[in-house]
Amino acid sequence: MMKTVLASVLFCVLAFCSVSVFGRPATFLEDFRVTWADSHIRQIEGGRAIQLVLDQSSGCGFASKRQYLFGRVSMKIKLVPGDSAGTVTAFYMNSDTDAVRDELDFEFLGNRTGQPYTVQTNIYAHGKGDREQRINLWFDPAAEFHTYTILWNHHHIVFYVDEVPIRVYKNNEAKGIPYPTRQPMGVYSTLWEADDWATRGGLEKIDWSKAPFLAYYKDFDIEGCGVPGPANCAANQANWWEGTAYQALTAVEYRRYKWVRVNHMIYDYCTDRSRYPVPPPECLAGY
Repeated sequence: MMKTVLASVLFCVLAFCSVSVFGRPATFLEDFRVTWADSHIRQIEGGRAIQLVLDQSSGCGFASKRQYLFGRVSMKIKLVPGDSAGTVTAFYMNSDTDAVRDELDFEFLGNRTGQPYTVQTNIYAHGKGDREQRINLWFDPAAEFHTYTILWNHHHIVFYVDEVPIRVYKNNEAKGIPYPTRQPMGVYSTLWEADDWATRGGLEKIDWSKAPFLAYYKDFDIEGCGVPGPANCAANQANWWEGTAYQALTAVEYRRYKWVRVNHMIYDYCTDRSRYPVPPPECLAGY
């Protein structure tokens, strides 16, 4: 009997820890609003999921109702299936400031049928971008939902695909390297046509006979310091995303990260000598 009670208590503790760390999936309207073409965003499953539509009349987009300063955002996305060349599905954070922009980008570049989906990540810090990296996904992201996550704290920014880190950008402000620490960012997503650059640099054009192009989202999860909110939240080292376990990759995460970089990376601005004869300083500062 005592063992059963102890097991139940342990389960409750672990369950509580899991909830406090990983949060709760929200319905779409709890945290988000449509930013353009609301006729092309359809709520399904009682608002727990949405369908984004791109056709010749319009793409569409949505954004979080609040901005956040540090934290973690995560969504499950099922990308446009079949011949999606020329389409871009984006999931990103943005400070919504023109002159000095901070931005953290996932951009899923459509493909010709049978070719791998490419994910481009980019980082803007203090108005400076042009930090593109691209990988080919090791699975079909249009067949099922997969989880895409951005972790942003005082130590680093990590982009995850199904908990596999695909990109890390460290905070090297002490070395004079820009890092987004001052501006809150909203969470955004769009589905749009970009056949002038999206697929093979624009060589593959969108085939409108395949329209409408559909992408699906669910399990909207945002945990961070909402703005406006308590002024001391962003600096609070007790926030779970600032904890020791989230200040650097674990040994397992690092092995997965290296596996992605070795086997699936197809472009890294750090090694593009045509653009950067001298590697940018953040490239020399370590992963």
